[in-house]
Amino acid sequence: MITLYGIKACDTMKKVRTWLDEHGVDYQFHDYKKEGISADKLNAWCSEHGWEKVLNRQGTTFRKLEDSDKKDIDTGKAIALMQANPSMIKRPVLDTGSQRLVGFKPDEYAAAFD
Repeated sequence: MITLYGIKACDTMKKVRTWLDEHGVDYQFHDYKKEGISADKLNAWCSEHGWEKVLNRQGTTFRKLEDSDKKDIDTGKAIALMQANPSMIKRPVLDTGSQRLVGFKPDEYAAAFD
């Protein structure tokens, strides 16, 4: 089963859901702002892609953190920040079963489903 992780109201999420629907991709949606996300799942994503790609440091939630929270980030600290503030997880994360795609690039999605 393909799972799309993200936040429902996000503009990028709307684009990716439209893309998936237009390409006939059947998926389930996991809203990690409402449903949460496990440390194990975040650890797996960070192991596969690096916390630097999974943690969204460009968003307002991250920018509003205390300076001390933004310093000396490692995998453990990144996971704790993302669990406490799911808005800090890069959106979307698409789990195809064999790989996880972080962020939305239509050409990467097309390659994943060819």
